[in-house]
Amino acid sequence: MSRRVAITGIGAVSALGLGIPAHLAALQEGRGGIGPLTLVPQDQVKTRVVGEVPGYSAEAHFNPRQISTIDRSGQFALLAAAEAMTEAAGATEGVSPQKAGVIFGAAVGCQTLEEGYVRILRDGTRPLPFTVPRVMPSSAASQISMAYRITGPSFSTASACSSASHAIGLAFQMIRGGMLDMAVTGGCEAPLTLGMVKSWEALRVLAADTCRPFSKDRSGLVLGEGAAVLVLEEMERARARGATILGEVLGFGMTADGADLTAPDASSTARAIATALDDAGLDAGAVDYVAAHGTGTVLNDKTETTSLRTVLGDRLAKVPVSSLKSMTGHCFGASGALGVTAALLGMRNGFLPPTLNFREPDPECDVDCVPNATRAASAEIALVNAFAFGGLNAVLAIRAA
Repeated sequence: MSRRVAITGIGAVSALGLGIPAHLAALQEGRGGIGPLTLVPQDQVKTRVVGEVPGYSAEAHFNPRQISTIDRSGQFALLAAAEAMTEAAGATEGVSPQKAGVIFGAAVGCQTLEEGYVRILRDGTRPLPFTVPRVMPSSAASQISMAYRITGPSFSTASACSSASHAIGLAFQMIRGGMLDMAVTGGCEAPLTLGMVKSWEALRVLAADTCRPFSKDRSGLVLGEGAAVLVLEEMERARARGATILGEVLGFGMTADGADLTAPDASSTARAIATALDDAGLDAGAVDYVAAHGTGTVLNDKTETTSLRTVLGDRLAKVPVSSLKSMTGHCFGASGALGVTAALLGMRNGFLPPTLNFREPDPECDVDCVPNATRAASAEIALVNAFAFGGLNAVLAIRAA
């Protein structure tokens, strides 16, 4: 059995704002959300810029009991899920209990974890009662399944920065193969805590000023937070119930480098890209746009360029390749889903998201990175790349409706 898989709902939370309208406006205007770090005392860290969700208040969206049981990352996931499920109204109606699932990227509850250690080590008190369910990496998947009474296969995928892309890819395969008729999928992350910021500083991969993917003077990544959610459905069922088809997942490729803990391998990432195209039944000539992993680190951007050139060959010179992380920061487990969302919004509205903060071409990153400004364009098919520490790679091929 091989069925087509439609995207019928999307939702997003990031430094670009709360909700799809805020994201669409920022993408169309080429306006980034990277700014000052306010969630961590500045006298305790060197980091000055991050991708914070602007003006976020849990109390504005959740009641006290919900706040006591849901980490900040899970809150973002629920807000994005609510938006996606509203757009895909009726997605669960008439679906067999075993045919609806939640396949979601894992995210550790960093805020909750840090609060627990503060209570133990500084205040001499006990952690809060719901610390464990707030911290567990499957928390967001559980919260979404409970919110929408989804009782079929539901679980989290844990592959660091590729988690959301693996989740989307697996949800796609499960619908295509007949195991599910619909799925809520995506990822979330909220890593802007003192402990996590200090830990990333210890890795020495953070940029001092901002994220500059593919620019010769790039100096590292910028931490970000957020979530993005997609509602996927079997195409014929979605059409029959009159759902608005936003796009289609065409193919999925995944590989493991099996080599280094932090350094990406160009041959392995190229295999993931080639596998996604093969799975979609496409060749290099079909690709109109690439939503790059594009972290802004020297090695990652160079490696990604090499892998794209391996697969696309001379065609690469004609394919725009931009990085959303220049606008949102690196949202880790949410980044793949945010990349799909941004690519879909661009393709549906006749533009390509830009790579902001670009200053100087790099011969080793000779891609058209849509530098500094949104570009009007008509694109139909996009690749969305996600490459994680530990060499865990996931690539999605999508088409606009």
